[in-house]
Amino acid sequence: MSERASGHAEQGNPKASYLPLLVSGELARRVKAAWAMLSSCHLCPRGCGVDRLAEQAGFCGATGRSVDVASHSVHRWEEPPISGTRGSGTIFFAHCTARCLFCQNYPISQLGVGSTYETTDLAGMMLSLQRQGCHNINLVTPTHYVPHVLDAILRAARSGLHLPIVYNTSGYDSVETLSLLNGIVDIYLPDAKYADDDVAEELSGIHGYVSANHDALREMARQVGPRLLMDDEGIAYRGMVVRHLVLPERLSQTAVVLRWIADEISPQACVSLMAQYFPAHRAVGHPRLGRRLTEDEYEAALDACDAAGIACGWRQEWG
Repeated sequence: MSERASGHAEQGNPKASYLPLLVSGELARRVKAAWAMLSSCHLCPRGCGVDRLAEQAGFCGATGRSVDVASHSVHRWEEPPISGTRGSGTIFFAHCTARCLFCQNYPISQLGVGSTYETTDLAGMMLSLQRQGCHNINLVTPTHYVPHVLDAILRAARSGLHLPIVYNTSGYDSVETLSLLNGIVDIYLPDAKYADDDVAEELSGIHGYVSANHDALREMARQVGPRLLMDDEGIAYRGMVVRHLVLPERLSQTAVVLRWIADEISPQACVSLMAQYFPAHRAVGHPRLGRRLTEDEYEAALDACDAAGIACGWRQEWG
């Protein structure tokens, strides 16, 4: 589906973020702190409290010191400054902290389809994607694997990894976990799914999504800034892009979500407004989710973006 850009992101010169933490030993300390969180897992705001180091599975379905990966490949269909000309080095993790009725990737997110690897293998994936010329390492649904990700970045950086790290998430992240990523993640790519907790629980099985999402977005913006910074070739190297998927029946309350972003993050925040919704998984036949967006519904979302004063980002074409 085609996209059109709006506004402008800032340009400048990229600089490595996690490499100084490698040299100082801080990256190794973060790895140790992250692994400790698994003994009574509270990586995400749900806070299951299971002992994943003893191979107990949390709500997300993940366990232990191994990591389940569905795919790792060169991906060319993210927002233009992320994919660039050579693609984004995408690592798609299995399992998820949510249970979205309409998930288009439910075999991976909810059924756990993927292969099991050690963190040394994960580091090897990162280095392989760098050798293939990717602009960045793009971690998709990584929240439940933050210790594994940090361990792999440490190992890969020792072997020459230098690409920016993209954290591609549902936005259901805890500030405590995000604090471990400060100075390591270069680009945050979070969702802002809902403005209503009851809808979030009904459609995604997430309790307290809105406040958790707000806290997470504020922390991400604090770490990398609310704008997107690009090099002279238009490739992103730091900042954040907030994604919002417009749902039928205005279930995503787009106007409220976008107004909050403009007021609480910045009107200069980059927003990727998505019209790509289609009924998948348990949304097929659903009384409200069982159809695509209408043109009027998406036009209302575009008008809400303009009304919020958000001028930077991308807007998918409807239809």
